[in-house]
Amino acid sequence: MTIQSKPYGEIEISERQIIRFPIGIFGFVDLRDYALLDAGQPPFYWLQSLDDTAIAFIIMNPYVLRPDYVLDIPDEDLEAIEYDSDEDVLVFAIVTIPEDQTKMSANLQGPIVINRVRQLGRQAISLNESWRTKHFIMEELAQAGSD
Repeated sequence: MTIQSKPYGEIEISERQIIRFPIGIFGFVDLRDYALLDAGQPPFYWLQSLDDTAIAFIIMNPYVLRPDYVLDIPDEDLEAIEYDSDEDVLVFAIVTIPEDQTKMSANLQGPIVINRVRQLGRQAISLNESWRTKHFIMEELAQAGSD
C-alpha cells in the first residue's frame, strides 16, 4: 500500500508495517494508526502517523542505549497489546532531536510497546523511577563505551 510520510514523501509499505494504537500515543490520542519505517540510520526508526502525515516520531530500541534497561510497566499495558510470547513484543523509546541537534534524548520513562504479531501498540509509563523522559543519547553512549 502507498502512504504519505513526513520523512520520505510517498512510499510503499507492507500491511505488516501498520501498527494500531487503540488509545493513541500520549498527546496524540486521536491518532491511532501508524506505520513502522526503517530510518536507514541504525538504531533509529520512524513511527509515521497514517492519520496525520505531519506527525512522525523517531524511535529507537532502548536496549541499544541502555543495555541495563528493564521494561517495567503496568500489566494492563502489556495485556492491552494481546501478546502471547515475549518474542512478540518490540520495545521502543521516542527520540527528541532539538533543532541544533546537540542534545538528542530518548524517553525511557514512556516506552512504546508493540505486539509485532497482532500489530497492536501502546505507550506506557515505566514503574521504575530511575528511567527519565530525557536520557541524552550521545552522553549515554559515550559512558557505555568507557565502561
